[in-house]
Amino acid sequence: MPDPVGYDAGKKVKGVKYHILVDTLGLLLNVVALPANIQDRDGARLVLDRTTCALFPFIKVIFADAGYQGQATAEAIGEVGDWQISIVKRSDDAKGFQVLPKRWIVERTLAWLSRCRRLARNYEHYLRTAAAFIRLAMIRLMLRRLCR
Repeated sequence: MPDPVGYDAGKKVKGVKYHILVDTLGLLLNVVALPANIQDRDGARLVLDRTTCALFPFIKVIFADAGYQGQATAEAIGEVGDWQISIVKRSDDAKGFQVLPKRWIVERTLAWLSRCRRLARNYEHYLRTAAAFIRLAMIRLMLRRLCR
């Protein structure tokens, strides 16, 4: 039985969401695939878990978009690690697309990953398989950069 897919009412799409944690260079540190009906603030708790804290103790500040704001999210992240969450918000008078500081790093990483044909659409029946293919695509990208 395949994993369920959800409906994101904000974007009006059916499918899955990928929550990724990247460093300042845009290299993938952690990824979690969830049904689209799971809120971003709930996905933050899964991507920023105790394993992530143990593997990357040098992380001090997490930059996130407005979907991850809220006191409950900040408290849950603070319980797991010694992290400070900084929300990068759009200005209220902005129209259309606007490049946001620090947020473009994640968007650039997602663009790199979307160049892989298998990740252009969600063909996977299991969320853990989708997350594994994202990790494989990032490994491929990093290997190509190292071999130049």
